[in-house]
Amino acid sequence: MGILAWCIVGLLAGGLARRAVGTPKRGCVGTIAVGVLGALLAGAASRLATGDKINTFDELDLGSVFVAFIGASALLLVLEAASGRRRR
Repeated sequence: MGILAWCIVGLLAGGLARRAVGTPKRGCVGTIAVGVLGALLAGAASRLATGDKINTFDELDLGSVFVAFIGASALLLVLEAASGRRRR
């Protein structure tokens, strides 16, 4: 996937994860960063769990967005727990 595709997947996954988890807005760049990092973490965990060496998440499709969403949601939950902020 090219850098533009990574940014699109990151923006979609980060935005969806932010809404699902209910975290405050982080801006466009922050949302992309959370989405891309989530995609990398979830993709690595998926490959470790399945033992699959094939590049299954290298295309811009719904599977890539879903895996990135799962990873971004987990990353946001960890960041919220680490920051110690309480929701009102």
